[in-house]
Amino acid sequence: METSSISRSILLFLIAVQLSCQCIQCVVTYDGKAIVINGRRRILISGSIHYPRSTPEMWEDIIMKAKEGGLDVIETYVFWNVHEPAPGVYDFEGRYDLVRFLKTVQNAGLYAHLRIGPYVCAEWNFGGLPVWLKYIPGISFRTDNEPFKWAMKRFTEKIVKLMKSENLYESQGGPIILSQIENEYGSLDTRYGAFGHNYITWAAEMAVGLRTGVPWTMCKQDDAPDSIINTCNGFYCDAFTPNKPYKPKIWTEAWTGWFTEFGGPSYRRPVQDIAFAVARFIQKGGSFVNYYMYHGGTNFGRTAGGPFVTTSYDYDAPIDEYGLIRQPKYGHLAELHKAIKQCEPGLVASDPIIVSLGPRQQAHVFYSKLGHCSAFLSNYDTNNGSRVMFNQRHHNLPAWSISILPDCLNMVFNTAKIGVQSTRLTMLRANSQMFSWETFSEDLTTSDVDSAFTSFSLLDQVNVTRDSSDYLWYTTTIDVAPTESFLYNGEHPRLLVESSGHALHVFINGKLSGSIFGTREDRRISYREKIRLLSGRNKIALLSVAMGLSNIGGHYESWETGVLGPVVLYGLDHGKLDLTHTKWSYRIGLKGEAMNVVSTNRMPSSVEWVQGSLITQNNQPLTWHKAYFNEPDGEEPLALDMSSMGKGQVWVNGQSIGRYWTAYATGNCQQCHYTGSYRPSKCQVGCGRPTQRWYHVPRSWLKPTGNLLVLFEELGGDPTGILLAKRSMTSVCADVVEYHTNIKNWRNETYGQTQVFHSPKIHLQCSPGLLISSIKFASFGTPVGACGSFQQGTCHAPTSYDVISKRCIGEDRCAVAISNTNFGQDPCPNTLKRLSVEAVCTPTSTGQG
Repeated sequence: METSSISRSILLFLIAVQLSCQCIQCVVTYDGKAIVINGRRRILISGSIHYPRSTPEMWEDIIMKAKEGGLDVIETYVFWNVHEPAPGVYDFEGRYDLVRFLKTVQNAGLYAHLRIGPYVCAEWNFGGLPVWLKYIPGISFRTDNEPFKWAMKRFTEKIVKLMKSENLYESQGGPIILSQIENEYGSLDTRYGAFGHNYITWAAEMAVGLRTGVPWTMCKQDDAPDSIINTCNGFYCDAFTPNKPYKPKIWTEAWTGWFTEFGGPSYRRPVQDIAFAVARFIQKGGSFVNYYMYHGGTNFGRTAGGPFVTTSYDYDAPIDEYGLIRQPKYGHLAELHKAIKQCEPGLVASDPIIVSLGPRQQAHVFYSKLGHCSAFLSNYDTNNGSRVMFNQRHHNLPAWSISILPDCLNMVFNTAKIGVQSTRLTMLRANSQMFSWETFSEDLTTSDVDSAFTSFSLLDQVNVTRDSSDYLWYTTTIDVAPTESFLYNGEHPRLLVESSGHALHVFINGKLSGSIFGTREDRRISYREKIRLLSGRNKIALLSVAMGLSNIGGHYESWETGVLGPVVLYGLDHGKLDLTHTKWSYRIGLKGEAMNVVSTNRMPSSVEWVQGSLITQNNQPLTWHKAYFNEPDGEEPLALDMSSMGKGQVWVNGQSIGRYWTAYATGNCQQCHYTGSYRPSKCQVGCGRPTQRWYHVPRSWLKPTGNLLVLFEELGGDPTGILLAKRSMTSVCADVVEYHTNIKNWRNETYGQTQVFHSPKIHLQCSPGLLISSIKFASFGTPVGACGSFQQGTCHAPTSYDVISKRCIGEDRCAVAISNTNFGQDPCPNTLKRLSVEAVCTPTSTGQG
């Protein structure tokens, strides 16, 4: 055993030395066809995974799943505001450990595209730029402005120097083959004019001057300088052409779905459509595709920008927010990648020969240097399938689909025909209870002496808080004469508060009078409600709440937030009272924040927590709650069910899970079909339910017992209704037709020869720790429906259940060939049949019970 271990160590050392020697000559260049790595043109499949949106303990698993899904490259932004929270103060620890993340990519044998920006957009707070940046005298963001350029260059140099010191560029033997400077600047070009052009030219020269040894890119930048590759972002990029013929066609962001905002629905993008979009891009000369996102993750803390972007950044990605594979999106795209790779010799060697196959049908044909032929057969008709003749063979093309023929003869993949399993993931209540509930309410009766300062004007919220908290108090007082008519006739005065967002809670004499919320599309809000005032001195306290700072737009650093007025009281005997320029007192944040009540330190503090059953009676706004819980058994990802609460923030063991809000989604959640051009409004789900109910709790943040849960509730709610749940696979489905296109029916070594037909198979696989315990549905014949709602059709093989049960029950995975002999006999001759199966997955401890 010891000898074997030593031998393995020596072997790994020799391999490392050999790779190191080989990479002395590592070179990344490009031409009009592709990125060229060490002299070889490559078709590269990439996926975006943002390191701060997951935990270091999740990175290896997510990256390995990406590799198994057929990816060559991992793409990530670099988030300036988390790395430099204060000028000259840097943080590269924990979720911000960029070096560890890139080395994990490298250890998986993958490349990296490092999008330094440093502006990133990304639905990230302030677009990734640190808030302190806006207070540098004379600064103007993202234009030909010396203070901004100085700060941007300084940070970019910091990142490049860090990468070089760790030998992370491909020219040093590392994984980074591309870097990006700036981000989606094209939309600002016309607005900034010559200043914008000068800025982009400077940014390109600055980046290239850092001599990383790898090319630089700019996405959505048609006038990118010659030294930079301009690239495309969007749902479709087949029509994109680089601004110079010697630049490759790169798709930096192929959007796999869309982000979600509180109060809106979730968005789904059918995998058939994104597969169609990618295949169409490749057939038109594309050579680098990056899925945005491949794993979206979670906006922990207050990192979500927008504003109003949810804590979940799931994005309907192939790997979901919790790190679990989303089927069939993951598997179908993996099959696409295999088919594309089989065509690589021709794709990188020649421009396509385009052949018309019908009014809306085409063939794109590629020949390698050795004369090998590959073809993409396209049907752009959104309603009808088409039977076409190509290379003396007939091929059936479904509507809005592309078929791939690596040898110009055998179809191995069609974008609209799914042959991989589907999975049903559900939140199941965990065997862990919240106990020892305690509560602590913010004091709403404090005097002005508790305020940070006063002013005779209404101030911008961010200018006051510097984004140190979501919360800012605006407080003033008014005196009501005992003779005021409304005190006797019940006609209460009306208060008008105009705010630039994002949410507002109005308190009159320490009691909540009302709340109002903006939206991502309309952030300005107007509070116009009657309020109850008393004779004598009255206190008006306005709690302005930010929901993430703006992340996109021209000069967004100058956009205003908070209560900026006017603030006017109507209905007094002498008319209206304008409070806009009275004396206002300001207090940043909450007392609970100042006293750090989220800390796991159990030392005595000045916080007076109330224990026991009183908590259920204390359904009050602006209240802190805390409880303890033990870690549930198993390895499934965990989430908090916050549906019993209103709006606020939540922490576990001092780590911020993020903002929560049970705002109900409005939208148009009708049935979605994959054909035709996609837009987010086309495929919406979740209408009439909370936009986000579940909030990811990373297992690495937990200890076996005594985990501390703390939340701050703005509106009310019942904290005893909070539950901990496991994200679990409950069932897997397969639905495949006989004669399904199958990559196994084509082999390089028998290129162009007649093949022995390999029957397609259904493949079922439960998540680790789960076994197939039963078969919920099985039918070989003409079943109808979808996963979760399959039904037998007019044709059904009676042996279907028995065959599938025998092969699959008690196994974590199984495969069954789709053939008549497997099911005893042909249940309906001369009919195209399919095999549909739904299998139940349960934990191994009960999987066979």
